[in-house]
Amino acid sequence: MATHIEMPKLSDTMTEGTVVRWLKNLGDEVEIGDEIAEIETDKATMAMEAFDEGILSEILIEEGGKAAVGATLAILRDEGEAVAAPEEEPSVEASASVPQMASDPLANLKPVAIEMQVPEPAP
Repeated sequence: MATHIEMPKLSDTMTEGTVVRWLKNLGDEVEIGDEIAEIETDKATMAMEAFDEGILSEILIEEGGKAAVGATLAILRDEGEAVAAPEEEPSVEASASVPQMASDPLANLKPVAIEMQVPEPAP
């Protein structure tokens, strides 16, 4: 079963981190406790340890890439587990069928009457 390696929250104020360097390569076996990457936080650069074991089969955030806390950085798979085919990029024809917005997004708005009752001020 695929296991997602997520950006850990390495400090109380951390909201995102930067992958400084991967310490494991694609295809490497990862054991629990192995240092797999160096992560730069808002305060320091720290080693990230693996909490699961498996084969490092996909790296989704390359070195220098930023990711929010909890975002998937990489995927571990069990040995012999099939890797899903990568999703295809949408073709030009597919993107051409997307309806285009009007040049002025406010052009189609119509005024709406709002009725309000305001209480009389106290004497």
